[in-house]
Amino acid sequence: MTKKQRAEIILRELEKLYPETPIPLDHTDPFTLLVAVALSAQTTDKKVNEVTPKLFAVADTPQKMAALEVEQIRELIKEIGLSNTKARNLKKMAELLVEKHDSVVPQTFEELEELPGVGHKTASVVMSQAFGHPAFPVDTHIHRLLTQWKITSGKNVVETEKDAKKAFPKNTWNKVHLQIIFYGREYSPARGNRERDFISRMLSGEKTTE
Repeated sequence: MTKKQRAEIILRELEKLYPETPIPLDHTDPFTLLVAVALSAQTTDKKVNEVTPKLFAVADTPQKMAALEVEQIRELIKEIGLSNTKARNLKKMAELLVEKHDSVVPQTFEELEELPGVGHKTASVVMSQAFGHPAFPVDTHIHRLLTQWKITSGKNVVETEKDAKKAFPKNTWNKVHLQIIFYGREYSPARGNRERDFISRMLSGEKTTE
């Protein structure tokens, strides 16, 4: 079975399970999405969604965020891992948005990745979910599943992203990366057993009743 054939099966099954793909991180605009995604590194989306209402109540624009002291930001996000570093990055990010981009979140990978605390994965999420630009954000969970499903043999998320973009049609990228995340949480959690991962069994030729 080729990777494209595997991808077709994966797309078919994921579409059955998750025809709608709401963005897991609560936000109201590109800036609040950018902040939420930056905060989500090494932290669950659930925890981010618990913390951001307090943060956005006082700093839901680059100008308001830039006006806060780092310690004020840290106090608002202290329940999140790496809060010291993330607080410094959020202030610097907001200041750069104000100074260089007229307080508007830029719509290119290059400009987004210049922002403090914004890596390629974060930029990809913002480009795909805020602006509709075709992108395939790959985190460790997507990397794990695409490896299990033999879409990639990449050693890291960079290689996995390249393989995913080759295997899946471009017009599916923005949706399927979310579908894979939802599937992983429900059927194949990283620390759980893989008995419920029926897509892996299907791709290996095992019969499934799912």
